[in-house]
Amino acid sequence: MTTTLLRTAGELHARARTGRRAVVMTMGALHEGHATLIRAARDLVGADGEVVTTVFVNPLQFGEGEDLDRYPRTLDADLDVAGRAGADAVFAPSADEVYPGGEPQVRISAGPMGERLEGATRPGHFDGMLTVVAKLLHLTRPDVALYGQKDAQQLALIRRMVRDLNFGVDIVAVPTVREEDGLALSSRNRYLSAAERRTALALSGALFAGRDRHAAQEALRARAREVPSTHARAEALNALGESRAAADAHAVATAAGPAAVLAAARQVLDGAARLTPPLTLDYLALVDPSDFTGIGADFTGEAVLAVAARVGTTRLIDNLPLTFGTLGATS
Repeated sequence: MTTTLLRTAGELHARARTGRRAVVMTMGALHEGHATLIRAARDLVGADGEVVTTVFVNPLQFGEGEDLDRYPRTLDADLDVAGRAGADAVFAPSADEVYPGGEPQVRISAGPMGERLEGATRPGHFDGMLTVVAKLLHLTRPDVALYGQKDAQQLALIRRMVRDLNFGVDIVAVPTVREEDGLALSSRNRYLSAAERRTALALSGALFAGRDRHAAQEALRARAREVPSTHARAEALNALGESRAAADAHAVATAAGPAAVLAAARQVLDGAARLTPPLTLDYLALVDPSDFTGIGADFTGEAVLAVAARVGTTRLIDNLPLTFGTLGATS
């Protein structure tokens, strides 16, 4: 489809609107992960709606020594990717359009959640991210905005900002897109050499190991709960020489929970630290997605297993959602 390139908010506001507008915010260097977001936006608003993809490399969210200058800028290719995925327009404003008069003196504060994990490693990053997201939401005026689950802490903070500050926009999360070998798609993957990329696979490998350990734990819990806690049933099991329920309960008590999930993931990362080139871990955490604090042994509900690491000069992040203890006990 024909995709219109827009450089100013005035050009965007002049467009006729007949249906819902969805926005997908990017910093350019579009890949299949971005295309998946755009396709999801197209499906969400339908043929009568409008999909706008923003391309803006935001200087506020890059800290000292980070890769602002070398961050890839590929607008012609981005237009092609966006158009093939179903975008009606690409809004690619200049820094002066987004920040007239220079860097803004008033900014959005990410609060305590913005100081954890990514925020602790990259001070000020989330303040800059939320400030530009707020600006772009005002400039594009969408009904719905879509973000990838790969940036889980960013997504959580945007949802919190929209709720706390009463933005009139729906926020939709789209699952992480991965390459065939499991590596999460990222514009920074292009920086990796062949050897570095092999090491980088430990990020997704660690998450998958944690996920598998979690799945085994939940299966044990479910199997233990299948046995009704009646005296007659216990006698029948004993008569048959079956102690499966007791064994399962013991296994759950001694080997289950967040600590075991983290241990399984860390084992993979520890191995990658001995590779050539090595992986240097920033953090591995199992957190509550509502505030990104660590979860306790008795936690139930939705959680996020998150990892960040450096391979060579490239910093990568990844995560997986997990659900703890939602299976109800039987009686």
